[in-house]
Amino acid sequence: MSRLGQEAILAGLARRLDEQGSWSGETHIQKSTYLMHELLGVPFDFDFILYKHGPFSFELRDELGSMQADRLLERQPQPPPYGPRFLVTARGRELEQRLTQTMSRYGPALDWIARRIGKRGVVELERLATALWVTRQQPDAGVSARVQGLTDIKPHVSGEDAMSAIEEIDRLLVEADEVAAAA
Repeated sequence: MSRLGQEAILAGLARRLDEQGSWSGETHIQKSTYLMHELLGVPFDFDFILYKHGPFSFELRDELGSMQADRLLERQPQPPPYGPRFLVTARGRELEQRLTQTMSRYGPALDWIARRIGKRGVVELERLATALWVTRQQPDAGVSARVQGLTDIKPHVSGEDAMSAIEEIDRLLVEADEVAAAA
């Protein structure tokens, strides 16, 4: 996918997250992008690693900074202890409108992920994205082995919360297949 295509999708993601009542901070964009790539096959050109709070891409962080410099996104400061949120500028919306084929192709994925992720807090996003990471690393493992894998990686996550995240990822994998088939 071209860089402009990625930027249009990221602008569309930030806009849709905001419309869903999301915080739309970097964590929401990071985790949503990872989930879209892994669940829906959106071909982002970002490498994700397991980092402090789950899957994270330093390249995506750089891209968000570039988009801010290009005035496609703006950071809106929030009162402490909260970090800034990303808002799409008029220029970012224009990019979405110019890349109609890209936005038409990935619009259903953007809508789906924004509905599923939008109002979640960062702690829940960390568990969910890490549950998918564990599932991808252990594709043949059962639920209990993946729960153990998640709690091994994230000792602060309770067994109950890990179980809930793994079960939800399994449901989202089924839903994502249906979204991809309909596209």
